[in-house]
Amino acid sequence: MSLSKKFKKMFKGERDPAEMGTWIFTLTPLGIAFAFYFVFLLPMDIENKDLLYVVGAAAGFSGLQAYWISRGWKRNDGMTVVLGLVGIVFAFILTWAYIGITR
Repeated sequence: MSLSKKFKKMFKGERDPAEMGTWIFTLTPLGIAFAFYFVFLLPMDIENKDLLYVVGAAAGFSGLQAYWISRGWKRNDGMTVVLGLVGIVFAFILTWAYIGITR
């Protein structure tokens, strides 16, 4: 299948309404992992610990969005792919803004 046919098929179909609930449910393991990451770094004496928290959260969220991009690609769901890309860009912009403001 050519790339143009793939894109046409992705944006022609209907989106599964349960997809949003599944996406929100996948945030739970990410939140638990970040809680352990936070607790692990808490007692350490690191100079820029806040930067590690922000970059770690952005990396985890971007990884989750990469999963959703691949899921949308496999299921021919164009909106899932687009929203995954938007999520990665959003995480990048927030991280870049935090670094710009605090440094």
